Amino acid sequence: MTAMGLRVFDDPEVRAAAARLRPDANLDEVIARAAWSVLIEPGDGVAGTLITTMGARPALEAAMGEASLLAPGSVTARELSEARARWRPRARVSAVLDALTSCLEVEGRMLLPGDQAWFAGLDDLGVHAPVLLWARGDVPALIGRPTVSIVGARAASAYGESAAADLAGDLAAGGTVVVSGGAYGIDGAAHRAALGAGGATVAFLAGGIDRAYPMGHQQLFDRIRRHGAVLSEVPCGGAPTKWRFLARNRMIAAAGAATVVVEAGWRSGSLNTAGHAAALGRPLGAVPGPITSAASAGCHRLLREYDAVCVTSAQEVRELCGEELTPTAPAAGAVDHERTRLLDALSGRTPRPVEDLARRSGLSPERVRSLLGLLTLDDAVVSDATGWRRRG
Repeated sequence: MTAMGLRVFDDPEVRAAAARLRPDANLDEVIARAAWSVLIEPGDGVAGTLITTMGARPALEAAMGEASLLAPGSVTARELSEARARWRPRARVSAVLDALTSCLEVEGRMLLPGDQAWFAGLDDLGVHAPVLLWARGDVPALIGRPTVSIVGARAASAYGESAAADLAGDLAAGGTVVVSGGAYGIDGAAHRAALGAGGATVAFLAGGIDRAYPMGHQQLFDRIRRHGAVLSEVPCGGAPTKWRFLARNRMIAAAGAATVVVEAGWRSGSLNTAGHAAALGRPLGAVPGPITSAASAGCHRLLREYDAVCVTSAQEVRELCGEELTPTAPAAGAVDHERTRLLDALSGRTPRPVEDLARRSGLSPERVRSLLGLLTLDDAVVSDATGWRRRG
């Protein structure tokens, strides 16, 4: 890891690619944040703490093994040791170069904190904020415009899609940027309605900006890029794993001045986004549905348990936002999702060695071995001479 820390800033190919991607920015800052994007999984709090207290380049040098550069009181020695073990499998200069050149190949952009087009609300995530955003689309068109996040179930009903379209279309026609996650169902309905109204929309992706996921939304993403942007904190080529979907939800909640859940089942993933919005102090709205509809059970749960506000029109969403578009500071706290990340990295067919699983999951090899032991007790994995795979 020390070698990467010393070499990545001096590599001529890396510097040339970074200069092409962000000729207006400090080159070391661009390279350091690209390297962090490669090294970490979204929301890594140790990396965020180091970057916040030291700056992107000094933090990277500390992470790569320059212990004397570690800022006092930033992270504990144990936290840093465990983090280095997580990051080590990905610490390759070639991976940083690939991230930069792949973004250039798809005519993408790199957004850094402090840029005019940066969503200021993302900074409210504190040490769990993205280190950068990879972007494709008409990013300058989003500058200075209010935003509202609209999310909901993938398996949406006709009622849910109609309600989402009505809200998103009306909001977009009035100049509000509609933020969502690009998924089937409510997300797709919101994006399409915003575009249909001649407005702008943003899709936060769980994978790289070069990948259309779901594939059935390829044409939709093409339209979004012409009248908004697709954004991700994961470099090009990154797979949209379950963990990354959960982490992506925090950005959807943070980017909007308010979050509205249009339709959601009792255990819908949209409730995860709503939870992030509540923790961030964002106004939270929910669209009611028939009391007999399981598809609206999650919305009713938000109204009852999360103090969400009942919204039935775009005007009520505007009232929910009020005049203040800068939400309050986030609540502290993090959830351990290492098991989910390891299960995402495992294949159901092809055995994978521990080192490969560490690279894919962003965990240290030692932590992977420990979790595999627990998964074995649960009869969730099997192993042979070539590696590990999910059972069944």
